[in-house]
Amino acid sequence: MKTRQIIAAAACCLTVMLAGCASHKTIGGVSANETATGNAQGKSEPLDFVRKVSDQKVYAKNIVGKMTLNVKMGSKDVSVPGALRMRRDEVIRIQAFIPILGSEVGRIEFTPDYVLVLDRMHKEYIKADYNQLDFLRDNGLNFYSLQALFWNQLFLPGSNKVGEGDMDKFRVSATSEFQTVSLHMGNMDYTWSADVTGRIAKAKVNHSSTSHGNSTLDWDYSRFVSVGSKFFPARQSFSFSSAAIKGKGATGVVIDMDEVKTDEKWEARTEVSSRYKKVEASDVFGKLLNF
Repeated sequence: MKTRQIIAAAACCLTVMLAGCASHKTIGGVSANETATGNAQGKSEPLDFVRKVSDQKVYAKNIVGKMTLNVKMGSKDVSVPGALRMRRDEVIRIQAFIPILGSEVGRIEFTPDYVLVLDRMHKEYIKADYNQLDFLRDNGLNFYSLQALFWNQLFLPGSNKVGEGDMDKFRVSATSEFQTVSLHMGNMDYTWSADVTGRIAKAKVNHSSTSHGNSTLDWDYSRFVSVGSKFFPARQSFSFSSAAIKGKGATGVVIDMDEVKTDEKWEARTEVSSRYKKVEASDVFGKLLNF
């Protein structure tokens, strides 16, 4: 896989996988403010567990650290050294480096307003509003839903946070290993599997479509390390499968951090040099989905 494919494949994987995780106005004909019936009134125990899960989120403003980035698309399987930098409500940045030499070959940057894919080897870049990507137009991608997944938190599609007044929108059920917190909205189903402490170990997003079939995003968290009084997953793996992408198998990304720090001395936005050429997102991602 070429350098551009390593970087853009990760971005494509992330954006395609998370297309159904949020909504501009509607999700499958259901308003972002409408949900299926949550916990019945008077039953405080399920609500208490939802609060416990919500309260597990780390307080830090920044999460940064070196990592190994693995990207799988069909038969392609590539691992490179990299770095993850996140600043709450501002940016999620994934960087990839040349093994041994350590020079940056590219980066993916998600902000509330746009997605940036930077290819330093070929001096090209993609910068697009979430709505400009063909495969995101129908369902949309909310930055805050993506942020919640990376930060190991619950999220409410169409909102930038889960507040106290939102707790009763979630259902709680027990399995042999986990308590499951779930949310149903139109043709979307969201589930989070948490242990007795309320720590999320797995998240799943399922989208059902009469025209494109089912698609499923699975996100696993492990190797939790302390960040202040809370814990953050140093290893995250997420995979996406869809009936609409035939013959490609599951698409997946693994982020395995060597360290988890809260450094704040870094710029949240990348300034693209005038020497770089802008290329169309739909063209690049379309080719990647078919390579």
